[in-house]
Amino acid sequence: MIYYSLFWLINDHINFYFNNPLLGPNDEEFGPKFFPMDDAYDKKLRERFQIVAKQLEIALPEGVYICATGPNFETPAEIRAFRIWGADAVGMSTVPEVLVARHCGMRVAAISAITNLAAGMSSDKITHEHTLQNGKIAATDLSRLLIAFIRSLKHEPC
Repeated sequence: MIYYSLFWLINDHINFYFNNPLLGPNDEEFGPKFFPMDDAYDKKLRERFQIVAKQLEIALPEGVYICATGPNFETPAEIRAFRIWGADAVGMSTVPEVLVARHCGMRVAAISAITNLAAGMSSDKITHEHTLQNGKIAATDLSRLLIAFIRSLKHEPC
């Protein structure tokens, strides 16, 4: 088993969750029922993350994240389909939170810690234990990145 730490700065997403946390009656106090998502991941925040990551010598590629419900890992056929749709990384979270944040008018930046290669991309079996171990490895660099990012905002807001 190879253990690694890789981060992905999300610049767009595909909601394959088959659900939306904003279904049902809308409370206008939080935001409008219908709102654009073409700029869901704030460009200036992403640029700042890239600057900070470069200073820390942390690789931070950008791409499209697809959210699937889980809790199972995806099949090789699903991964091939997701690639055809334009997804670069897959996970089981983030998108519902982004939808709610954007509904409330918040600016959003999102980083995903890649903790396993998708089905069909490696001869290693995907296990939850392996994913948890890689998450622990990623936590150190992710903490450094987030702290430096927040400090950079103190000196020069986006």
